[in-house]
Amino acid sequence: MTPGLLVTAEGEVFRGVSVGAPGVSTGEIVFNTAMTGYQEVLTDPSYSGQVVAMTSSHIGNYGVASFDAQSSGPRCSGFIVRSMSRMASNWRSEGTLSAYLREHGVVALTEVDTRRLTRLIRDRGAMQVAVGSETTEAELADLAAAAPSMEGLALALDVSTDHPYQFNTEMTSIGHVVAYDFGLKRDILRAFNNRGFDVTVVPANTPAATVLGLDPTGVFLSNGPGDPEPLTGPVAEVRELLGSVPVFGICLGHQILGLALGAKTFKLPFGHHGGNHPVRRLTDGSVEITSQNHGFAVDAWSLSDGESPAQVGVPGPELLPQVMETDFGPVTPTHQNLNDGTLEGLRCNDIDAFSVQYHPEAAPGPNDAQRLFAEFAAVMASR
Repeated sequence: MTPGLLVTAEGEVFRGVSVGAPGVSTGEIVFNTAMTGYQEVLTDPSYSGQVVAMTSSHIGNYGVASFDAQSSGPRCSGFIVRSMSRMASNWRSEGTLSAYLREHGVVALTEVDTRRLTRLIRDRGAMQVAVGSETTEAELADLAAAAPSMEGLALALDVSTDHPYQFNTEMTSIGHVVAYDFGLKRDILRAFNNRGFDVTVVPANTPAATVLGLDPTGVFLSNGPGDPEPLTGPVAEVRELLGSVPVFGICLGHQILGLALGAKTFKLPFGHHGGNHPVRRLTDGSVEITSQNHGFAVDAWSLSDGESPAQVGVPGPELLPQVMETDFGPVTPTHQNLNDGTLEGLRCNDIDAFSVQYHPEAAPGPNDAQRLFAEFAAVMASR
């Protein structure tokens, strides 16, 4: 067994055993609370530039399967677990997790005190780290200190497709969705296909005129990594689309829609990553358990004359404005995170555009919010 190290930019040291590729990697450390779905996490492009620590204690027991991959391969900068299974036991398995990590060049550690690591992230916020083997604490500390902050990084442009492509339904087609790829997950495409929609996936910087030239029934804004505010090009194109065609965004797509409406975004202390985040639906007070993966959020109060009140106790609707005024008319908050009270969804009142901060397609996670794809389908049908 080869010893491995994780060292933060502040010099905190975590020891473990290397179970992935040799070498060293850097990135922002985040923790994910999902108990299953580690392959979906690894291959989610939204984790580009991040080192992911799983809080669940035992990872890898059911192996890996190509169908579960959300992109062409792992996208995170590193992977940290408390205990990694040395064998895979599942009829779908095509190999072990450790072999998969080595095959795809992912630096990974097991036998790490992930409880201590998670507490550190919660106390101090997301931070830059360096992970590797056959190196020293001092070398890793220097690399971590030199790693760029996630703020200001337009990573969505790096992970987006460089050419349009089709992902068509096997059913009788009832419509055509054009999906902006800011770091798109495959299960999102399947969610549209399963409802009878053909999908054309386009690069992140595709002009609005080109999108409209494809005669879409609706436009989808995908998830993705990094800071949304540097994505000035995509934001401007989405602004051109608003009012011309129904728009639905998730995760980074939600943030881009918010920016197109004139809102600002901000970085969360340690983000929302996992498959068990409670979200209140403001229309009826019901609660959905959601899959989430983001480090930034839309500042709802930046579109209001009021000021954000201080949170006291369990977050309530009073932490969000009742309505937000934009160049496209009033916008209503639709969902709220019950852990920190942040905005989790919005809907334009005068045009067909809405978004949520979480992942209704899950992959991994619960399916409580799958209905949002049906809602978008209904909006498109009404047009």
